[in-house]
Formats: sequence, C-alpha cells, structure tokens
Amino acid sequence: VQLQASGGGLVQAGDSLRLSCAASGRTFGTYIMGWFRQAPGKEREFVAAIRWTGGVTYYGDSVKGRFSISRDNAKNTVYLQMNSLKPEDTAVYYCAGGYGRRLPTTTSQYDYWGQGTQVTVSS
Repeated sequence: VQLQASGGGLVQAGDSLRLSCAASGRTFGTYIMGWFRQAPGKEREFVAAIRWTGGVTYYGDSVKGRFSISRDNAKNTVYLQMNSLKPEDTAVYYCAGGYGRRLPTTTSQYDYWGQGTQVTVSS
C-alpha cells in the first residue's frame, strides 16, 4: 500500500488548511486510517483517526474541536481539515493505515505510512 500526503504549507495563526492522504495499492483489509505529527525534537504525536468502515473518529486532546478527519471511500482518500491553527501545530504531518482493531492512538497500531507533509503556522 502506498500513501501520498499533500496539502501542507505555510499559514498564519488562525488560518485553516486541509490535508489529503490518497491510498493506492492493496488497501483491502485496512481498518483504520490516521494522522500523526512530529515537530523537531519531539516524539510523533497522534492527531486523528477514522475507521474505514463506519466512520468512527478519534482525536488527540490538543486538536479536539479544531481538526476534523473524514474519508472518501470511493477515492480511497482521507482528509484532515485543520481550523484555528496555532504555532504549536507546526510539524510534519504523516498519514498512516492499519489493519488492527485496537485503540488507534499509537504508532504501533499502524502498518504503513506516507511520506509526510510540512505544516508551518506563523504567529
């Protein structure tokens, strides 16, 4: 499976961005799709996840109420709508897919990863 993340960029605090993650290849059996982010010198942090079937969503505490994850099954694409961006949201954002059915808030629950897209929020 290949994941292609896009949509990152440089924005000002308070702005919005939408990230996309397009999946290709043998995606059959994927149960969960998620977004993580990693800032310089920090560990990779869970942002949001969505079940491929049913659409149940999960969010990290730092983005609840500001970010929204969605998916388009027909396009094999997952989106991350990011509103009210803050400088502390600056990071490389990675999308990932997993086959497991445990709580999808840790990197160990994911089996394949995209290349990352940079999001920079200026104050």
